[in-house]
This record gives sequence, structure tokens and C-alpha cells, in this order.
Amino acid sequence: MIAFLLNRILHAALVMFVISVLAFVLGDVIGDPVASILGLEAAPADRAALRLRLHLDEPVLVRYGYYVGRFLHGDLGSSYGFQRPIVDLLAERIPATMELALAALALSLAVGVPLGVLAAAHRRSRIMGALMSFSVIGVSLPSFLVGILLIVVFSLWLGWLPSFGRGETVKIGFWTTGYLTASGLKSLVMPALSLAIGQIALVARLSRAEMLGVLQTDYIKFARARGLSDRAVNFSHALRNTLIPIITVSGIQLGYLVAFAIVVEQVFQWPGMGLLFLQALAQTDLPLISAFLLVAGLFFVTINLIVDLLYAAADPRLRIKTLAGRG
Repeated sequence: MIAFLLNRILHAALVMFVISVLAFVLGDVIGDPVASILGLEAAPADRAALRLRLHLDEPVLVRYGYYVGRFLHGDLGSSYGFQRPIVDLLAERIPATMELALAALALSLAVGVPLGVLAAAHRRSRIMGALMSFSVIGVSLPSFLVGILLIVVFSLWLGWLPSFGRGETVKIGFWTTGYLTASGLKSLVMPALSLAIGQIALVARLSRAEMLGVLQTDYIKFARARGLSDRAVNFSHALRNTLIPIITVSGIQLGYLVAFAIVVEQVFQWPGMGLLFLQALAQTDLPLISAFLLVAGLFFVTINLIVDLLYAAADPRLRIKTLAGRG
């Protein structure tokens, strides 16, 4: 297990190194930070002092070393457009994005897993076949189109749900949440649903495929021979062995949900990291853009590392294959 852990950590460190190089090139080499901060009319003495403070006269490798060192110490610099420390900006926006992604993930599992199990248990049913066929449309629909349709129906026509914003939030320590207020939950429904539609279809199809394989195993046939009900066989015995790949894929999908939230946050003006990133792009705020890439990359790498470790703990065969491949 230790060798497997070290192997995964090495891969994660390599990925973060590549991301840090790309972010450094984007934020430090492209454009002139001095001109972006002070403007073109600044005095030469002020420009020279700022270049010295930012280590811009140092060689590229030295500047990269300073860049990585600041990141490891939690210093992501200051935003040109917002004129604030980037760490503070991200701390304000991360709760909104995480709560949106987690709500979408919970919704996709709560609907997709039972739907996939039922589709596998009743695979000859025309209704289930139609639902699985319809799930292809769910995977294909872009999230922004789903969001616009939801706004038209539930905000413009019915007037049930707010069309933008996060609603009222409550601060618990450093975390702000809308889960504990009525307006926060109402504001969450449409963004979470538009983000989850494609994931529900994906989870349902994955659950069905895994269940079809499990239902053909000998221990399931033995459970049926013992006289257990279909409900007990499907949801107590078969589903338990289906959940490992589903949980693994769901952990990876959490990273994709955070990435796809950029579009949904723009549609609903949801005050998360995605909307902040689009604002940074509009203002050509290179420090904020590069910091977003670093933080998003770190999030993806961490999620994948946790998923790999959980999968290895649940299925020791994966560790054996990994170590055999290295040998």
C-alpha cells in the first residue's frame, strides 16, 4: 500500500508541476505586469522599484522558483482588476462553487443509481428501455441550454424560482452556505439541476451496465434460489458490488462538475469560482487567471488521488496490478 501511495503521489506531483509551469508562463511571461499594475504613464523610478520587488529582472528559473514558493506559502498575488489579494477572492467564491457541484453530484446519484438499477432489473421493459434511450439526450444536452430552458419555464412562465443569484446565505466560520436558508435552497435548484442532468444520465447508464454484469454472477443466482425477493437481491446484494465503480466515477465527476460550473454560473450569475474566472478573462487579469488554473489543477489532482486510494482500499487487485506494471 505504501508503494502504491508513493506512486500516486509522484504522478500527482508531476501533474501539478506541468500545471504550475503553464500557469507561470501565462501569468508572468505573457504581458507586462508592471504596466498592468502601474499603467503606462508611471514614472520610471516607480516602474524600476516594482520590477525589483516582483523579481522581474531575475532569470526565468529564479522567477519560477519565487512563483512556486509563494504558492506553497499560500500567496497567490493580487488581482489587477479587483485590486485585492487573490486568496481572499477565491475564499469568497469557493463555497458557492463547491456547494453547487456537491448538490449536482448528490442529485445525480440519488436519481441515476436507482434508475440504473431498475433498468438492469427490468431490462426487457419498454419503459426502462425508453428511459435509457432518452438518457442519451441528457448526456448530449449542453448545460447552458438546460439552464436557459429552466429559467424560461420556472422563472418566466411559472415564477416559482429566482433566475439568478445565490439567495440569502449564512456564514459558519469561514464558510458561507445557502443550504440553511429557504431563498438559498430555491436559488440552488435550477443551477444544480442544469448541472446534474448530464450526470444523471451518465450515472444511470453506468449503474445499468455494472448491474447487468453483477446480476449474472453465481452468488446472485444463489440468492434468488434461496427465495429472496427481487428488491433484496437488487438493492441489498447486487447494488453493493456495483457501488465501487460508481463511487470511483462519481469522485472523478466531482472535478468535472466544478469545471462545467463555469458555464452554469455565467447563466445564473452564480457567485462562484467560474464566474470569477470569466470576469478575470474579460479584464485580462493574468494573475487571477493563473491562480485559478493552479487552484483548479490542485483540486483535480487531489480528487483523483483520493479516488485512487479509496478504490485501492476497496479492491486490492488494483494495487497488485499497479505494482506488477512497474515491475
